[in-house]
This record gives sequence, structure tokens and C-alpha cells, in this order.
Amino acid sequence: MSRLFKEIIYFFIRNSIILGILILLLVLPLFLHNPYILRIIILIGIYVILTSSLNLIVGYTGIYGIGHVAFYGIGAYASAIIVMKAGVPVWAGIFFAALVAGVCGQLIGRLTLRLKEKLFVALVSLGFSIIVMLIFLNWMKLTNGPLGISGIPAPVFNGQPFKTLTPYYYYIFFLNCIIIFLLSRLVNSRFGRALKAIREDELAAAANGVNTSYYKIAAFTIAAAMAGIAGGFFSHYIRFISPDSFWFMESFVMLAMLVFGGRGNLFGPIAGVVTLTSVTEMFRIFVDYRMIIYGTLLIFTMLFRKEGLMGGREFSLKIKWPPEKEKVFTVGDRFLDIKDE
Repeated sequence: MSRLFKEIIYFFIRNSIILGILILLLVLPLFLHNPYILRIIILIGIYVILTSSLNLIVGYTGIYGIGHVAFYGIGAYASAIIVMKAGVPVWAGIFFAALVAGVCGQLIGRLTLRLKEKLFVALVSLGFSIIVMLIFLNWMKLTNGPLGISGIPAPVFNGQPFKTLTPYYYYIFFLNCIIIFLLSRLVNSRFGRALKAIREDELAAAANGVNTSYYKIAAFTIAAAMAGIAGGFFSHYIRFISPDSFWFMESFVMLAMLVFGGRGNLFGPIAGVVTLTSVTEMFRIFVDYRMIIYGTLLIFTMLFRKEGLMGGREFSLKIKWPPEKEKVFTVGDRFLDIKDE
């Protein structure tokens, strides 16, 4: 058996769980014919991007931003306006949304550089989201004010606009796959280790040569761009946006999902979004009580599992194959970097 063939076999074994989940999600629309459930899954996909982007700021960098919905709204309006006014394709509109939201995120990152207290950073981000909301409400010529923007073009594939939920499902599915993959590479790189160092002790990180200002601004920029992508998709999916969709309370919903699922790991936001969205929809028949159930669930989680469902740790879906040989240490070399010859 050739070495290349062995490596291919080992790759599929190691990643069998991930590949199984991806295949299941790929074929799901073929067996799921309930449009209501499909809409919920698409909504979950949007919130996974939003919560994962917030996780980069809150979970990995330790900066509590509670105005994240502003970048979500900026992305939605930017994409809708550029597509309707300039006639560019939807994918270009979503890219433009990420660009505009990222620039705004960089500005907020620079504004909060000198603020050492986390509370002040949270208040600045909240104030920014309120300012953005007021712009959406009052700039009639650009945003159409409280009336919102309607008739937003749907994405087009092979010359045909999306008319069913299935293409939207695959659109958000591939967006999630790309973003989560890039995030996994980012947080496990030197960049991610620098963010974790800032989260644990910013002063110690700076003393060890970490450019804390650069990394905090970069984290804000990347997270804002991701939220802008979610906003751009949302505008072309719903095809109508108004300021009501981006009220500042949405930031607290994202934060609740993140804290519930677990900060500082890739799967925490996914677990939080899936669980809380599912619970909300399952108890929708109890119109007067479902939000009480939602709040009670959050309270019990904070009381008995403060680190969230995923425990604030990194979880791997990879199987160790072939099994690694246990290293044998001699006296005095336990902490040396021993490599097998």
C-alpha cells in the first residue's frame, strides 16, 4: 500500500465525524420538506455567524462589546443599497457589506484602545449601536427611515433568482463552512494565541512583546466584517429590512447565546444558537410563557454551569488515527521537545 493511499485513508478516518456531519447537512433538504423547519435552520445559520463573530471579541480577546448588532445592520443596509443602486451581483453586495462593516469595526476598535475598563468598552459599543440605529431611522434618502427598504433582489444562480428555501439553505451552509474553517485556522494560529494572551492578562501580553493595540483592532475588524456578511445575507434572504430588525436588544440575544454555549471555543456559539433557538421555537405554543422558560434556562445555566454548555474549552471532532505512540521520558528530559527519529 503506497504512502499516499495510507495518508488518504488516515485523513478520512481522522475526519470521519466532521465529514459525517457535513454529509448529513448537505442531504438534509432532500428529506426535509417542512418549510417552517427549513426557515428555522436558515435563521440558525445566520445567528451562528453572528455569535461566532462576537466570540472572537468576547471569547478570545476578552473585550465585552454589546453593540455587535450595529455591524449586522450596517452589513444589511450596505448590501441592499449597493445591489439596488449600482446593480452589482448579490455576492458582490455581501462582500461590500463585509468591507463597510469591517471599516466601522476598525474605527470602534481604535476608539476603545485607551479604555482599560471593560465596562467602558461595553458602553462605547452600545452607544455606537444606538447611533447607527438613529441613522437608520432618520436618513430617509438613503435608508428610507422607519419604512425600511423593500424589494431587495434575491441571489441569482445560473441566471435564475432564488425562489425556494433550498438554495438559501445551501448558501448559508457554505457561508458557515467557510467562516468556521477560517476561524478555526485563525484562532489556532499565532494570531489566535495573541488574542488569548490579551484575554488572560493584557499587561503580561504586552510585556512579552504582543502588540495589543494591533491585535484588538484586528479582532474588532474581522468580527465586524463577519457580522456584515450575516447582515448582507439576511437582507437578500428576507428581501425587506427596517431599523426594527437591528434594535440594540439583538446584541443581548447574541451575547446570551454565546454565554450559554460557551465562550472561547469554536463549538460554543453553535451549541448556544442551536439550543436557545430550538427551545424558543418548541415552546412557541406557550405564547405567554416561552420567554419565561428561555430566561429560566439562562439563569440555571449561569448558576450551575457558568462556563456554558461547552465548558469554555476547545473540542476536537477529529479521531486520533493512527494511535500516537506514548513518549517515554528519561529523568530530566520531561519538558524537552523530544522528536522521534
